[in-house]
Amino acid sequence: MKNKKIDYKKAAIELHKKLRGKISVISKSPVTKDTLSLLYTPGVAEPCRLIAVKKELVYDYTSRHNMIAIVSDGSAVLGLGNIGPEAGMPVMEGKAILFKTFGGVDAFPICLATQDTEEIIKTVKYLAPSFGGINLEDISAPRCFEVEKRLIAETDIPIFHDDQHGTAVVVLAGLINVFKMDKRKIDHVRIVINGAGAAGIAITKFLLKYGFKHIILCDRHGAIYEGRGEGMNLVKDEMVKLTNLDKEKGELKDVIKDADVFLGVSVADALTQEMVKSMAKDPVIFAMANPDPEILPPAAKNAGAKYIATGRSDFANQINNVLAFPGIFRGALSVRARVINDEMKIAASLAISSLIPDKKLTPDYFIPKAYDLRIAPKVARFVAEEAIRTEVSRIKKSGINVEKETRKLLDLK
Repeated sequence: MKNKKIDYKKAAIELHKKLRGKISVISKSPVTKDTLSLLYTPGVAEPCRLIAVKKELVYDYTSRHNMIAIVSDGSAVLGLGNIGPEAGMPVMEGKAILFKTFGGVDAFPICLATQDTEEIIKTVKYLAPSFGGINLEDISAPRCFEVEKRLIAETDIPIFHDDQHGTAVVVLAGLINVFKMDKRKIDHVRIVINGAGAAGIAITKFLLKYGFKHIILCDRHGAIYEGRGEGMNLVKDEMVKLTNLDKEKGELKDVIKDADVFLGVSVADALTQEMVKSMAKDPVIFAMANPDPEILPPAAKNAGAKYIATGRSDFANQINNVLAFPGIFRGALSVRARVINDEMKIAASLAISSLIPDKKLTPDYFIPKAYDLRIAPKVARFVAEEAIRTEVSRIKKSGINVEKETRKLLDLK
C-alpha cells in the first residue's frame, strides 16, 4: 500500500487549531513556598537594586542575555503580502521555534498594529531594554531599509532584518562552495539578480562587500541603470552607483546573456530555458522564489545549468534562512555584541560553507541541509570571533567556548 500523500494545508490548520499557539512561557525554577520568596517578593528586590546601580547587570540577572524580539508589521508575510499583524502571528511564532530549536535562542513574537516607519522605530526603541537583540521580520521594502538603518544607529543591541541578510548570508555560502569547485575568479564573475526588494538589494550589497564586482540588478521593469526613470526609488537610486556600471538596458532576457550566475528572488517562471542557454558555460542558477522558483531544477539542468539551488526542501541545495539566523544571533548574544556588522555576516557565510569538506562538494551538494544541527554552533563561533575582532562585543570569549556553549544548549555531544 502506498503512503498517503499529506494534505499540508489541512494538516497545518488542524495542528494550529489544536495547539492554539506554538510557543509558551515556562518557569526555569520550581515555584514552591521557599522559592516564591526568592523568585518574587521580597527576594527579587535585591537584583533590582543591583541593576539600578549598574544597568549591564540586567544580562546577568534576567533573561535578556538570551532573549530576542521578532518584530513584524505584517506587511510582507511570506508570499502572502500585506496580510496584517494578526495574520502574521503564526509565522512569527514559527520563527521563535526555529530560533530555539536550532540556536538555543529564546525569541518572542511581537506583531505591531502600525506600518508607519517612525512608529515602528519608536516602538522598538521602547522595547529594547527587555531584549538582547531584535529580529525584524516581514516588513515590506523600501520601508524595511530605513527601519533597520535607524534602529542600528539609535539602539545598542543587534538589529537584524532576516528577509534581507539571512538570505544573503546563505547565498554567499553557496557561491563560495560553487566557486571552490568551479574555479572561476569571483572578481570576473558576472551576476544577474532578478528581484529588487529587500532580499535582492541586500544580496547585491553583500556580494559586493565580499568582492564580487560585476552585478546587474533587475526588477519588473528590467535592468536597473543610472538614468532610468520608471519604477525607481531612493534605494534603487543608491544601487545604480554600485551596479551595472556599463548601463546595460533591457529585460532580463537581454542582460542575462553570457552571465555566469543568476540569482532569483522574484516570481515563478521568470527564467526560461532559452535564457539559461544564453548564459556562460556551466551557469549557476539560484532560483529562490517560493513556493515556485523562477525555473524548476530539471528544466534548468536540461538547459545546461550545472549548479542549481532553490528555496525548496524537495530539491537539492536549499537556500534556507534557518542556516543563518539562529547561529548569527547565538554568536552575537554570546559576546553581547552591539551590532551585527557585515564582517560578522561574512563570517557566518564562511562557517556555513565550511561544514561541507571540499572533497565532498558536488553540484548536488554544496549547501548544508537545514536540519544539520552542527550549523548553529559553528556559525556562532565564527560570528562571535568576528564581533570581538571588530570590537563590537561587550565581553570576550574564545570561539571554541561559544561553540561548546551552543552545543550544550542544543543537547549535542
